Amino acid sequence: MLAIIEMCLIYTMNAPYMPEDDLYLFNEGTHLRLFDKLGSHRATVRDTPGFQFSVWAPNAKDVFVIGDFNDWNASACRLSAQGSSGIWSGFVANVHVGQRYKYSIVARDTGKRFEKADPFAFGAETPPATASVVVDLNYQWQDESWMSKRKERHTLESPISIYEMHLGSWMLAPNGEESVVSYRGLAPRLVEHIKSMGFTHVEFLPVMEHPFYGSWGYQTSGYFAPTRRYGPPEDFMFLIDYLHQNDIGVLLDWVPSHFVTDAHALGKFDGTALYEHADPKQGFHPDWKSFIFNYGRNEVRSFLLSNAIFWLEKYHIDGLRVDAVASMLYLDYSRKTGEWVPNVFGGRENLEAVSFLKQLNEQIYKHHPDTITVAEESTSWPKVSRPLYDGGLGFGYKWDMGWMHDTLSYMEREPIHRKHHQNELTFRSVYTYSENFVLPLSHDEVVQGKGSLLEKMPGDDFQKFANLRVLLGYQFAQPGKKLLFMGCEFGQRREWNHDQILDWDLLQQPAHAGIRTWVQDLNRIYTSEESMSQGDAHSTGFRWIDGGDFKNSVISFLRIGSKPDSEILVVCNLTPVLRSGYRIGVPHGGYWKELLNSDSKVYGGTGAGNNGGVAASEISCHGLRWSISLTLPPQSILFLKT
Repeated sequence: MLAIIEMCLIYTMNAPYMPEDDLYLFNEGTHLRLFDKLGSHRATVRDTPGFQFSVWAPNAKDVFVIGDFNDWNASACRLSAQGSSGIWSGFVANVHVGQRYKYSIVARDTGKRFEKADPFAFGAETPPATASVVVDLNYQWQDESWMSKRKERHTLESPISIYEMHLGSWMLAPNGEESVVSYRGLAPRLVEHIKSMGFTHVEFLPVMEHPFYGSWGYQTSGYFAPTRRYGPPEDFMFLIDYLHQNDIGVLLDWVPSHFVTDAHALGKFDGTALYEHADPKQGFHPDWKSFIFNYGRNEVRSFLLSNAIFWLEKYHIDGLRVDAVASMLYLDYSRKTGEWVPNVFGGRENLEAVSFLKQLNEQIYKHHPDTITVAEESTSWPKVSRPLYDGGLGFGYKWDMGWMHDTLSYMEREPIHRKHHQNELTFRSVYTYSENFVLPLSHDEVVQGKGSLLEKMPGDDFQKFANLRVLLGYQFAQPGKKLLFMGCEFGQRREWNHDQILDWDLLQQPAHAGIRTWVQDLNRIYTSEESMSQGDAHSTGFRWIDGGDFKNSVISFLRIGSKPDSEILVVCNLTPVLRSGYRIGVPHGGYWKELLNSDSKVYGGTGAGNNGGVAASEISCHGLRWSISLTLPPQSILFLKT
């Protein structure tokens, strides 16, 4: 016991740890790098090595740090209050990397003592254990080439094709080499797969520590700690580094909308509602049974801003996809009358959340202009992906949930009924360029009884695969960046289950291998043909040829680039009827080559088509001087170019 007390005495002689300038920014809600100030950090006092511990607990009577280094003695290492700032700080000698710790907090009002994990911990125990872990983020990055050129990969004109994945249920090592998933073990296999498929980016479902595995990471407890389930923090850095060295960008799902109610986490942190609203009408989410951040509290804004910057700076993350933005924007989200509190003007908009999101995007693009932010926002809130000076929220992109819902609704219909619903495909033209869109076929569409994309498709097995090829082809043909969830690239048959690895053995079957080859070729033309991406966010990039042939369920349009005669013609036949001699207007003469035909035998189709292409005739059609006569295979999508 004497040795423990001596170990902890040193910090009582320290000067205050957090400088006044940092305190000012923290209390103002503008501090961007609290991770350098709060939490545990290596330090030396009077030639004695150890770690400095600092935590924000303004309503605490006392705060102690407990851990492996003091035998979890609840009163051995008392932290010192830093004036009236709410910060408690202290140095503990001879603390080592890898040791576990928590804060023992005594509530001022009740005198009750409880234990909390460190909100700024860089590491955590493997759940269900809940302690924080002392970590020294010291990794030698080797991704200079990627970091120096990633800005050019993130322009509105750049092809961005995202492979969304859940780390724990993707793939185990072959031949039983690895019985559990690990960051390091995944790295070479993930790179090989993404490069072979042609995706430009990978997006991880939240990796931040979370107590319940079944939340897929969306119920966060450790905002600064990658989950220990797959290895220590430096191993996650290795995975990102490895991806970057192979020219693959990395996006993270990030959840500033709500957090877990588990006793060791942020909720009631110092005995009061510190990070969350005290009023459950504002501070508790009815859908997810979780706490909602108090965006009007400056210190909470500093916490969230610092967390976003942390992943971009310390982990070299290339962008953040912000989860559940709609739940942040609206005070009445999933609430009935009387269950929510109006804003100061009597409205339903969460003004504090709106202000925070603008501040978030402003600071990210100011300090890391070569990264991107993406909003998962499902309502008609205007200008989500427009700059602040234009009255927008400042995101780089927004998920086009409307496109996803309408397109899946259409594709799930029996072909005989589709002629009555063609507007579900053409309506997007009304708003295509109102935002910078990402077209998502995400994890949310293949879970919780919704079935896989393949099983959503109507018809027999052959028709299901044909329809899936059309769906994926239509996604890549439409303006907007692309996102596809793991397993969809080879036609996973069952819906996603986080407790099961994907069914990779399906690739032994020709139909599933055909889907993989189809996605490979879609990525190839998307990334190599400028017409397919240059107009993703510009109205000059798309033109209808004919969206009104509902009787035949055929649509045709052009994707347009900046070079003359570089247009790509896209034609969809959305019924199982082969159509011969179907005439379509084209913008110029010449030989129109079939770049892709989803009905090719290599993809599992019938092999119908146009023998590689057709020559245009000077016969006017669809208001154009030139036209071509095509054979449209059943349930197919064609891409043609001169």
